[in-house]
Amino acid sequence: MSKMKVKLDENMAQTHVEFLQQAGYNAERVTDEGLSGADDDTVWEQVCAEKRFFITLDLDFSDVRRFTPGTHPGILLLR
Repeated sequence: MSKMKVKLDENMAQTHVEFLQQAGYNAERVTDEGLSGADDDTVWEQVCAEKRFFITLDLDFSDVRRFTPGTHPGILLLR
């Protein structure tokens, strides 16, 4: 059984990644790939290329017209 792949935005802490990894997820942060400070489009392209579920605090990712449900692995927007 493969682990669920998760990418955390740079606004999430390394401790969040470690928590998910300890829970059995294949988790990493945007900053792990040198994408710190990258624009949303660049981050999103990488998330989709890796087929990862995305966790962020960035409200820009809440636009369902731009990020249509069912067209990507998923977004969790935390507030």
